[in-house]
Amino acid sequence: MATPTTRGLFISFEGVDGAGKTTQVERLAEFWRARGREVVVTREPGGTELGTRIRQLLLHGAEPIAPRTEALLFAADRAQHVAQVVRPALDRGAIVITDRYLDSSLAYQSGGRELTADDVRALSLWATGGLLPARTYLLDIDPAVSLGRLEHEQDRMESAGAAFARRTRAAFLTLAEREPERFLVLDAREPIGRIAEVICQDSANLVG
Repeated sequence: MATPTTRGLFISFEGVDGAGKTTQVERLAEFWRARGREVVVTREPGGTELGTRIRQLLLHGAEPIAPRTEALLFAADRAQHVAQVVRPALDRGAIVITDRYLDSSLAYQSGGRELTADDVRALSLWATGGLLPARTYLLDIDPAVSLGRLEHEQDRMESAGAAFARRTRAAFLTLAEREPERFLVLDAREPIGRIAEVICQDSANLVG
């Protein structure tokens, strides 16, 4: 296989539900495709066929899921996602943009579900072979505002309650404070175009 002439770039978007991640993922993908780069847009959970089935269990299943079971299911989805989608695309020199990654597990499961953060992180790093994004864009917003933006029926995570959402937001912000070299925190209340402009310019700086 030929060595790619341009290096791959791995980017993740994080934030509470309704923060506007999907819109910004689409804007960033358009930015790079217009510049001739291969862009792979994906998500967690559900970035593979296996992941789609896991997503259905996690977000829409009727049966209650124990916290440790939930963490293991997310890790299984992530392991398959990285092996089947993310690493091959990076090896080709593509820009990979994922809507949620490891930090969602840390925020939702160790912050929202009150599991041990170290255990959740170690599990996810083992599942992915230690792969972390070059940049994580955290769209920060009060959950009381973001949940009001949702136009679909709430899934199991979205319907977990206001206190759960507040803990999750706080956990995201703590993660960003601990890894300022990887995270860029953006105020999700700002105009969509302004947020996209900042993200596109920052990602261009990463490519060099």
